[in-house]
Amino acid sequence: MQQMHDSVIVGGGPAGASCALWLARLGLSPLLVEASGRLGGLGNDNPFADDWIAVLPGVTGQQVAANIDASVRAAGVPLRLETRVTGVRPCKGGIEATLAGPSGAETLARARTLVIASGVRAKGLPDHPPGASWPGVLIGPGSPIVAHDYSGLSVAVLGGGDNAFENYVYVRNRGARAVHLYARSVRAQQQWVTRAGHDGVRIGPYKVDPAARSVDGRRYDLILVFYGWEPQAGFADSLQLARDERGYIRTDFATAETSVPDIYAVGEVANRMHPCVVTSLADGVVAAKAIQRRWERAGA
Repeated sequence: MQQMHDSVIVGGGPAGASCALWLARLGLSPLLVEASGRLGGLGNDNPFADDWIAVLPGVTGQQVAANIDASVRAAGVPLRLETRVTGVRPCKGGIEATLAGPSGAETLARARTLVIASGVRAKGLPDHPPGASWPGVLIGPGSPIVAHDYSGLSVAVLGGGDNAFENYVYVRNRGARAVHLYARSVRAQQQWVTRAGHDGVRIGPYKVDPAARSVDGRRYDLILVFYGWEPQAGFADSLQLARDERGYIRTDFATAETSVPDIYAVGEVANRMHPCVVTSLADGVVAAKAIQRRWERAGA
C-alpha cells in the first residue's frame, strides 16, 4: 500500500527545509521534494557573505545553503532531489502529487497536507516566453554574474531595484570598458543610488532587442537583466488557490494555510513580509506547528 505522508513539501529552500525539519523533529512524516540537486534555494547562487543573519556572521549564502542541507539530513527527512512536482490533486484523506524524477519517470506521493515552498524565479524580459534565453543575455542575480570576466566589455544593466544598482556598481568596478544602467523608474535604496552616481545611468523608457543584444539601438557585449522576481507554483494551478494581483499565493498569516484547507504556502511564493532567509525559516516553522496542531486535534 502506498505510504501516506503527513506532508509533501515542494521546495528545499529555507522555508521548505525549515518546515520539513520541524515536522520531522516533531515526530511527523514529511517528504521534501526539490527540483534541483541541492537544498538551500537561491542561497546556492550567492557567494557573498550574508551579514543580515544575526547568528551567522561572515557566512556566505552558499554556506548557509550547505548548512540547511546538513540540518535537514541530520533530522532524517526523506528527500527527493532532482524531482519536479508536475501536478497535485485532492485525494481521499489528503492530496496526491505527481513527481517526475531525473529520468522523467513519474511516481505518485500521497500526503495529508501539502506545503508549497517553491519560491520565486527571476523575471525575464517582457513579451517573451518564461525561460527564454539569448547569447550574452543573463537574467537575474547569482553566481554566473559574479563569475563573469567583464574586462574590456560593454555591458548594459537593466532594472531599477537594488539588484540592478548593486550589480551596476559591481560590473563597473570589474574592468568593463563601458557600463550603462537603464531603469524605467528607481526603486533601489538610496545607498545604492548614491553609489551608482549619475554617469551612465539612464532613467526613463527604453527598448531592448535581446537577439541583437541592443538597448535603444546601442549594441552591447552583455546585457544583465534584473527585473525582480515572480512566484513559481504552476504545478498547483489546478487547486485554484487565492492569489494576489501579482500571482503570489494568499495565506493566513497565523498558520500559513491557503484558501484551500490542508494546503499551506511558505516563504517567498507567499510574498510574506520582508522576504529573506530568516523570515523564510520562520515561515516554515509556522506551517509545521499549524500542521502539528491540526493532527493533534484530529486525534483528540
